Amino acid sequence: MNQDLLPAATRMGLVELDVRNLAAMSSFYHEVVGLDVLSEGNGRVELGRQQHGSLTGGTTVVVLQEDPSLPLRPEGSAGLFHTAIVFENPRELAAAIIRIAQKVPQLFTGSGDHAVSQAFYLDDPEGNGVELYVDRPRDTWKWDSRGVYMTTEYIDPNAFVNDHMPGAGIMLREGGNDLSLGHVHLQVGDVDSAHRFYVETLGFEQTSRMGNSALFVSAGGYHHHMAMNTWGSGGAGFRAPSLGLGRVDVTVPDDQALAAAADRLVTAGFAVRNDGRSVETNDPWGNTVRLAV
Repeated sequence: MNQDLLPAATRMGLVELDVRNLAAMSSFYHEVVGLDVLSEGNGRVELGRQQHGSLTGGTTVVVLQEDPSLPLRPEGSAGLFHTAIVFENPRELAAAIIRIAQKVPQLFTGSGDHAVSQAFYLDDPEGNGVELYVDRPRDTWKWDSRGVYMTTEYIDPNAFVNDHMPGAGIMLREGGNDLSLGHVHLQVGDVDSAHRFYVETLGFEQTSRMGNSALFVSAGGYHHHMAMNTWGSGGAGFRAPSLGLGRVDVTVPDDQALAAAADRLVTAGFAVRNDGRSVETNDPWGNTVRLAV
């Protein structure tokens, strides 16, 4: 294994959000997005994908932590751009689009065919960006010396639903969907610093870059597991505590990968909180990233 890179089996873990209205936010991620409620209590709700045939256990995708004392995130500051949830097939994504139209049409913000994926965008009730998408087959992705080809073309939501909706009522279910955390997109102060942290230190590989405005990175040849942009946040400094992003989790396959990432972070001068099972640090803008096996 290349000790300077995250292993190819690296995946995204979960996103933790600090929220003001736990009930409204939990309802949104369950009833609209389609996540199962895995646990709740003490001002905290974990949502994700329940194991089929099991009443307990599952994969957490979003954690909501209630803290009404936190202020709104200041405009222009670093933080979350969107949480991107990938569906395993376009039928279930089409069903999610119908749920958006039925329940929260005012929160829908757009769509995009990115060549590697088809995506639909909305905001959650507290203004955090959400992307719901399905990947195109990997053998259709185009790569060259600059990285993976991605673009943005309009998708008609009605046409997408007509093409993929199977008509079975069960597909409109709230929760129980085949989905996972595909990628996380952040707003940062500058792309060069993002490259130094996420590529040169943390160990992702650059898959695409849009000059000084956006960077896309991944492990194992995915189009991107994380992205950082300066659209609306250029020049932002270290973020103050606020509603929105609490933490991003990245899952690595073994203890060796975790130890190697910790060594890279310490060598580069980043403060690391290591409890033996996970390694947590802050990027240059105070966005918390945790690696765990």
